[in-house]
Amino acid sequence: MEKECETSYIKVGEKSYPCAVSFVMDLIGGRWKGVILCYLRNGDKRFGELKKELSFITETTLSLQLRQLEKDNLITRTVFGTKPPVKVVYSLSDLGLSFIPLLDNINEWGKDILEKKMTS
Repeated sequence: MEKECETSYIKVGEKSYPCAVSFVMDLIGGRWKGVILCYLRNGDKRFGELKKELSFITETTLSLQLRQLEKDNLITRTVFGTKPPVKVVYSLSDLGLSFIPLLDNINEWGKDILEKKMTS
């Protein structure tokens, strides 16, 4: 059986990763990135809409996570207008959209685990 996580380090920019899983976890890891991607899966959202729907995340954390997701090309940020107040819309990029099937699997796996914990 081939061991997928045994490889030489993968260098991406200034960072090195022991395997592709490590690279992916850097992109989507943390407490809120997956949740934000989940909320964007149904369409574009303005910052205010995300802030309202994700009221359990502080505004600062939401802003930081959105910047990281944009930097990693998982979401796009489109600014409409030049004079304040400008309209800023966040949406999934092609890379972000390609992550949705995996996100669905993670969600189902989590539901199964939670269901088993509740019944035991």
